[in-house]
Amino acid sequence: MFNDRTRVKVCGLASARDAAEAVRAGADALGVILAESPRQVTIDEAEAIFAEVPPFVARVGVFVDAPAAYVEEAAARLNLAAVQFHGCESPEACAAAPAPVIKAVRVKPDFDAADVDAYRGTVAALLFDTYVEGVAGGTGRTFPWEAAGPLPDWAPVIVAGGLNPVNVGAAISALHPFGVDVSSGVEERLRHKDRFKLHAFVAAVRAADEEVSP
Repeated sequence: MFNDRTRVKVCGLASARDAAEAVRAGADALGVILAESPRQVTIDEAEAIFAEVPPFVARVGVFVDAPAAYVEEAAARLNLAAVQFHGCESPEACAAAPAPVIKAVRVKPDFDAADVDAYRGTVAALLFDTYVEGVAGGTGRTFPWEAAGPLPDWAPVIVAGGLNPVNVGAAISALHPFGVDVSSGVEERLRHKDRFKLHAFVAAVRAADEEVSP
């Protein structure tokens, strides 16, 4: 609905080297985790990670129920194109954010896309991730894509959760999302991306786009 080219966001970056390789692979957006996580980085570290990122690649910071002042500082210092809220942030908190909001929604088997209607008009995009009790994200697990049902038509939807070069094409074919988000699926080991997996992931996305194009 929003376009015929699936955007690629590489998240969980922890080094400038990996950020540069993600750009070379063709990523449209890069994400850093600014919340408690094995992949967490500080704002200072994120500045170094993003230092050589070209201007047309979007920078995204991921937060989980963070204080507003912390989000504002990160958005300003890192020149974030968007903030990704991965906690229980309210529509009011999203509306007051210092940058466009990508609101993460964790998909359960009984998920109803209408449940996110409260965020209509307060977020720039939705990110569907896998529900795992007690974990905000980064589980490396897929959700049953059919559980997402018809995607909301009032905001772009990004699909995350256990995507990798092998299965991302099937996710695109099933859901036709605006974008896909990958982290652990392109890692060599925790906090270190694998350059071959990065390039293979983007290539798989582009191949899937060709298959689903009318």
